[in-house]
Amino acid sequence: METSRTALAIAAALGAACTEASSPVSSTVASPVAPPEHLHDTGIDADGVLPFAPQYPLWTDGATKRRWIWLPPGTSIDASDPDAWVFPAGTKLWKEFAFGARVVETRLAERLTDGTWRYAAYVWTADGSDAVVAPHGASIELPELGAGRRHDVPSAGDCLLCHDTSPDRTPILGFSAVQLGAARIAARTPTEAAALGYLHANCGHCHDATGELAELGLDLRADAVHTTVGRASRAPLPADVTAARLRVIPGDPSHSVLLGRMASRAPQHQMPPLGTRVVDDEAVALVGRWITELEP
Repeated sequence: METSRTALAIAAALGAACTEASSPVSSTVASPVAPPEHLHDTGIDADGVLPFAPQYPLWTDGATKRRWIWLPPGTSIDASDPDAWVFPAGTKLWKEFAFGARVVETRLAERLTDGTWRYAAYVWTADGSDAVVAPHGASIELPELGAGRRHDVPSAGDCLLCHDTSPDRTPILGFSAVQLGAARIAARTPTEAAALGYLHANCGHCHDATGELAELGLDLRADAVHTTVGRASRAPLPADVTAARLRVIPGDPSHSVLLGRMASRAPQHQMPPLGTRVVDDEAVALVGRWITELEP
């Protein structure tokens, strides 16, 4: 993919370090500095802004997305740790969300000079002429996609639920060795590679071995998903949803808790728990095929 190759070139090469001393992966807090009011004032149209596309996009109810990154001239990304790239101060990333022909929002993540990250979501006007910051989030009606369809725009605080700011983790989810194809997923079949990539991108940023949910013992990063196969779920689904008690049962997707949660949008059961109101049917089918392929 051309955009991925372009973005990977920015990273210089895996194992390369920034020319200056690297800052920690992230600050322990998000920046309190207010973002620009209008998207066009964030630098999205500046020289040097490059598009990129992750291999395994995050599901957002069928939204199509475009993404861009900008690095200050003369800087580079410290990629010495393939699981935690360090972005130089001044880095900016944008992600645009569209449903059909309608662009509804564009999000910004920016690393400031003090090492903190600033997050903002910009909601587009109905005529598409401007996008204005929505610090408290918004809920946008999407009647063209069906009665009752809405898209939730996150507040600045909501962004921190996914973009972890702890010192040993990178808050950027879609720009990494796995996502840009610089690191391959160890898999036995193409179906397994695709399924592990999907789980890595959509689940592994919360369910890993070091974050706040580590005590669950559920690591869904691509290189660790197999550790959950055959293990009992700490939160099994009730019998009226499925009789599932194990997270992944080889050869039996219909009784695997992991797939049951992916296929639900009941608030008490669904995974992911936020950012989506519609089941990703293609992903459910994909992960189901992978579980079916697993040998008991």
